[in-house]
Amino acid sequence: MFRDSPGDGGRRPARNVLGEPLESCSFNPLTGFFRNGCCDTGPADAGSHTVCAVMTADFLAFSKARGNDLSTPMPEHGFPGLRPGDRWCLCAPRWQEALEAGQAPPVALKATHEGALASCDLADLKAHAVDLS
Repeated sequence: MFRDSPGDGGRRPARNVLGEPLESCSFNPLTGFFRNGCCDTGPADAGSHTVCAVMTADFLAFSKARGNDLSTPMPEHGFPGLRPGDRWCLCAPRWQEALEAGQAPPVALKATHEGALASCDLADLKAHAVDLS
């Protein structure tokens, strides 16, 4: 899916939902499916951790109620627990679920991978953007 010409290592640079190069989401806490600070994705990322979301207390409570506790630290897995204001690569289907429940957290579009568009509408993401002028 991300193949380009043979001279570039076989993979094109990741793009965000705006069609630009993907920017980093967070290094503190370290996020991303690959734990590289970016919401990049690949075939092993079944959850599509592609939306760079800014955590809110309401969203963290919503996610916990839906069975995905993002606020409790799990040091055995290197997970510090998230607090309001933290940026995190969220699964695109979870963001869409939160949107439909009126609990969608804000989004950093420049750090949201274009793969999120398989589950989320660009207009909805833009309506929750923190990085549009």
